Amino acid sequence: MNLTKIRSLARDAGVKPGKMRKADLIRSIQRSEGYFDCFASAIDGECDQRACVWREDCFVEAKKARAA
Repeated sequence: MNLTKIRSLARDAGVKPGKMRKADLIRSIQRSEGYFDCFASAIDGECDQRACVWREDCFVEAKKARAA
């Protein structure tokens, strides 16, 4: 999901996006919606949150973080 769409979702969720990084912004949205703020923390591509809207991006970002 692109950052423009994420910022729009953030505003809809009552989160002020400011200059937050993508991962931090998504975690803020997750918290505001009452979910775990677990974005990009999937270890070895495993996550039990099957219906998560961030799932695809989460795995990509988690893999990048592990490679760095």
